[in-house]
Order: sequence, then C-alpha cells, then structure tokens
Amino acid sequence: VQLVESGGGLVQAGDSLRLGCAASGRTFTMAWFRQAPGKERQFVATIGWSTGTTYYAESVKGRFTISRDNAQNMVYLQMNSLKPEDTAVYYCAAALRTTVISARATQYDIWGQGTQVTVSS
Repeated sequence: VQLVESGGGLVQAGDSLRLGCAASGRTFTMAWFRQAPGKERQFVATIGWSTGTTYYAESVKGRFTISRDNAQNMVYLQMNSLKPEDTAVYYCAAALRTTVISARATQYDIWGQGTQVTVSS
C-alpha cells in the first residue's frame, strides 16, 4: 500500500486548506503528522477505520477536522484558521494491522512523502 498526499500550499494566516491522502489499498487507522524545520515530527490528528472515532492534538483542536472515505481509500484534513505556527511538512500515515487510534508514530506502518503547508503572517 502506498500513500500520496495532496493539497498543500502557501496561504495567509486565517485562511483554510484541505489536504488529501490517497491510499492505493485498504488501510485501518489513519493519521496526519507534521514536521516543521528543525523540529521533531508531531502528531496532528487520527481517525479510526469503522467508527470514525477521531482524536486531535491540542494545538489544532477546534480548527482542524480529519475525515475519511473508506470507499475511495481517502483521508482528508480540513485546516481552518491557519496560523504561522502551522507551517510544516504534513505527512499522512496508515496502520495496516490495527484499528486502534493512536498519536504514536510507531503505530503506523506506512507514510506518504509529505506535502508542504506554509502560512504567512
């Protein structure tokens, strides 16, 4: 299974963006992480496969929404009220062996190549 992200770009503070992640096969729990220059990879949001249960990092709660379309093997991240501190490379991740949602990167078996999101002030 491979993951391909799309939808990144350059926006101004307060704007919105929607990221997409296409999986080439079936996946279970999926998530978004991000990595800013000089910083460690950071959990953003995760969504379960069947119940659609979601969990968010405190820094994005209320602004970002993760969703998925299992029929299309897609996961999305709607990002509203973007801030300069949201600037990072955003990565899609998928678990192939578990349906448990988790913020831990080690839970996920495959990763996309990343898409750049830049928010100017």
